[in-house]
Amino acid sequence: MATLTMPSWRLDGRRALVTGASRGIGLAAAHALAQAGAEVVLAARGADDLQAACAGIRAAGGRAEAWVLDVCDTAAVREGLQRLAPCQILVNNAGTNRPRHVLDVSDEDLDALLALNLRSTYVVAREFARALVAAGLPGSVINVSSQMGHVGSPGRSVYCATKHGMEGMTKALACDLGPHGIRVNTLCPTFVETDMTRDMLRDDAFREFVMGHIVLGRLARLQDLMGPVVFLASDASAMVTGTALLVDGGWTAS
Repeated sequence: MATLTMPSWRLDGRRALVTGASRGIGLAAAHALAQAGAEVVLAARGADDLQAACAGIRAAGGRAEAWVLDVCDTAAVREGLQRLAPCQILVNNAGTNRPRHVLDVSDEDLDALLALNLRSTYVVAREFARALVAAGLPGSVINVSSQMGHVGSPGRSVYCATKHGMEGMTKALACDLGPHGIRVNTLCPTFVETDMTRDMLRDDAFREFVMGHIVLGRLARLQDLMGPVVFLASDASAMVTGTALLVDGGWTAS
């Protein structure tokens, strides 16, 4: 019997684009991809934070460049992706949350979350795919979703709507882009202690609610997402598309 060779998790010679990359999950993804050998383009709105993030990756021996970008600006996304050297990996991470009881959700809250969490994710994926197809390259799109794309939760009606929408969108994008060699999946974390969640988790009742649903008994760490990102980006997941990788500590299993 022929010896079987393990597919590589290395990303040498590939370029990656990470949105919302200056902090939190996006920054962790950028570090993970750079450590696996990819040249990483970090995109976010804040120039100073981006430069600091790139400097940190370079200090660790990685390659990184900054792209000051508002992902809700469709023209800027399109023009930037036409200008950049083609990337074969996209971590579509930019997003936010405004927890509210449904009776307190304003039209502005609704529009803001739909625009950033869903519409911009679609636009970035579409323009990324157009650039890849034009270059004749395969690739991997990783849409950063959430366990809330698979369950409901109090105070998260709009957030859940955007993430459930992202899950359906990802499956359809996988069907459209598979013939071009482009895989599309979601990464679905549980609660990670980041700038976006830190204030929420200071509330004792909310923290108790969260910990009561995570069967592994702890919050996720940013490092817990780094391996899954590299897996979905690399040849190790060459037959994985149109699906969700749940990094939720067992929340959706309980």
